[in-house]
Amino acid sequence: MKPDTRIIHAGRPDTGPVNTPIYRASTILFRDLAEFDEGKDHARHALTYGRYGTPTTFHLENAVAELEGAHAATLAPSGLAAITTALQAFLRPGDHLLMPASVYGPARRFAQQFLAARGVASDFYAATNAAGLEPLLRANTRVVYLESPGSLTFEMQDIPAIASLCRARGIITIADNTWATPLVFRPLDHGVDVSVQAATKYLVGHSDAMMGTIACTATAWPALAEAATDLGLCVSPDDAFLASRGLRTLGVRLQRHAQSALTVAQWLEGRPDVARVAYPPLPSDPGHALWRRDYHGASGLMGVWLRPGVEREAIRRMVDNMTCFRLGGSWGGFESLVFPVAPSSARGLAVADEPAYLRLHVGLEDVDDLLEDLAAGLRRLRA
Repeated sequence: MKPDTRIIHAGRPDTGPVNTPIYRASTILFRDLAEFDEGKDHARHALTYGRYGTPTTFHLENAVAELEGAHAATLAPSGLAAITTALQAFLRPGDHLLMPASVYGPARRFAQQFLAARGVASDFYAATNAAGLEPLLRANTRVVYLESPGSLTFEMQDIPAIASLCRARGIITIADNTWATPLVFRPLDHGVDVSVQAATKYLVGHSDAMMGTIACTATAWPALAEAATDLGLCVSPDDAFLASRGLRTLGVRLQRHAQSALTVAQWLEGRPDVARVAYPPLPSDPGHALWRRDYHGASGLMGVWLRPGVEREAIRRMVDNMTCFRLGGSWGGFESLVFPVAPSSARGLAVADEPAYLRLHVGLEDVDDLLEDLAAGLRRLRA
């Protein structure tokens, strides 16, 4: 099946309701001791106890695993929970972790604070320099983390090259694939061991549920399943139902997000108030060649560096009166969003005179309305 067909059928039972019903359960009753004992041996994917899941979550996990090309997948209550669970599954005191410098801020903080307090050392490498990664590897490097495009500033990584380097040394690779989703890029097909997503974003797609997914190879699954069980991961069956329903339209939504986003990005490139647009599908983007080589599409998230000298008050004038691009900190839903942020500060770095920066999520509105909203906003910026 092609991806757009697979996404409709993945994880669904052959007969019965088109959508898996919501199973709300904590206690599960067994017919006899033999059935109870058999269930214990397959706790995370058998109906044994509510915390391990119900058919509502099992079918979503199966769908995610199929779309990711993974051996198995499990769910987490948020994207960050998926990240932290995957890291804890493979890191022990005395281990070393490498993360890209452009990594999602809360993931960086988890490494620098939580993992550091438990004896795991972390270093941060230049995301765009795959060749420079090898000298940073130590004898105790256990995990190399990837995020492509990078959080906020959208640097592209040469994932196949990094995965090949790490696999030859027995190092686990974990990739955050939230921007692309497995419809656009499948990390495991390029040698990565574990793929995590904030399903809150494009998989749910309607800004009404928090969730994370973790998919992995057969080799990585035992450690991941054990960590998910020991950490008590579980998600609401109601949220799993919303994610399953959102998943079925992911293909058509992503096509619209990407089409409109490219139009917006190209328009922004020609504005005098814009210094640079960070969006890999743009030919002018530094990561465009890697995106074109490895990816099968795009999503609607991008960054916009404004011209030097734009003050916070000008940003306020722009965003306070937007009609389509509303002020909000998430992304991936049907609505367009604008989020002013200082990327360096978000990463705990102090950079003097950092240019003003906007993260835009291009939603499903008519693109002409989006361009008109941005044009009016930029006029207010200059006022």
